[in-house]
Order: sequence, then structure tokens, then C-alpha cells
Amino acid sequence: MATISDATLASLNGTTAAAKADPTKSAAGSADQFLKLLVTQLKNQDPLNPMDNAQLTSQIAQINTVSGINQLNTTVQGLSSQFLQMQTLQGASLVGKGVVVPGNKLEFADGRAEGGFELTSAADAVQMDVLSPAGVVVDTVQLGAQSAGLHAFNWASGDYGNNSGLTFRITATSGATKLDSTALMRDTVDAVSTSGKALQLELENSGTVDYSDVRAVN
Repeated sequence: MATISDATLASLNGTTAAAKADPTKSAAGSADQFLKLLVTQLKNQDPLNPMDNAQLTSQIAQINTVSGINQLNTTVQGLSSQFLQMQTLQGASLVGKGVVVPGNKLEFADGRAEGGFELTSAADAVQMDVLSPAGVVVDTVQLGAQSAGLHAFNWASGDYGNNSGLTFRITATSGATKLDSTALMRDTVDAVSTSGKALQLELENSGTVDYSDVRAVN
């Protein structure tokens, strides 16, 4: 039974690799090259041991599969580019607005400080510790039982005034089990930028963060 030779396959693989290296070469070019090689081999095959129909059909199906995958990859890349453009437009509308992102800095206003946190599951007890710039606990607030999701809290800063050096720490438990939690803070969007294939926000206090890190807009 005749089969496509190693040289033929090597030539086809080289064509496929070149198409991947140069996006301007379409999958149709690889298919055309394959068919030319196949016709040449059929003309020169052993008449006493010809390629059977099942083998021929299988090989044609393989090249169609490769062509289909290449076309699908091109479509997905186009959709990804359009999605990034849509994200950029959405991000531009956030400039000057407040967003909630991961972070543990307290926001002070009128003698009170605000912060937030996110729980992956419900907690029997949540504790918020206010920390000095040196990491020393200066106050502790019991926030009680909390459900899974996003939460906000207020803290009476008292004599600390608008001390921007204060941060906070969240400890959530269910019985004796410590739960995963994420400290959240409010920040302001100064600008948007794209790095590679990701949209990023330039924030007033947190610097550069990924658009996907934004938990809420307010």
C-alpha cells in the first residue's frame, strides 16, 4: 500500500511552519501545496499496490482539519483584538472615576476611614485590624458574621486624622478555620494603557493594575 513519503510530509510540514511564521500566508496555501504533492504521488504510485480510498480520504481529512484549525485561530485572534479595543473604550470612560481594587490602604474623610474586603465563602467572624506604618496594630474592630462577596467598612479614625500611612488587615474565620479574604480599597483612575494583550489602569495611589482586578466602579 502506497503512503505519502517522508520527503512529501517534510515539505508539507515546512509549508505549514512557514505559514505560522508569516500570518499573511493563508491555510489555503498549505492545502494547495498538499494537493499538488498528493496528485504527483498518485501519478507515480505503484499500479500493483495503489493507495486505497480509505487512506486517501483520511489524508485529505487531515489537511482539511489543519486548514480549519488555522482559520479558527485567525478568527479567534481577530475577536481578541476587537475585545481589547472594546475594553480600551470602556477603560477610557473610567478616567477620573473611583474604582475598588485589591489593596489595604485606608481612605480618610471627615474623621473616618473607609476600606473593604472580599470573602470567597461565608464567615462566622471577621476582624479588621488597623496597622501603623511600622505594622503595629493601633485598633481592632469586630465586624461580625459576613456572607461571601464584597463588603465595605468604616472606621472612626479619631486622633489619627487623615493619616495616609495607616493600612488595615482582614482576618475571617469559620469556626476554627481561617478563610481566604482579599483586602480592597478605593482609588481613582488617572489613565488607561495597553500592555501586550491586556488593558491596564493607571491609579492615583495603587499605580498600574490590570483592568480585570477592578471589583467595582463608584
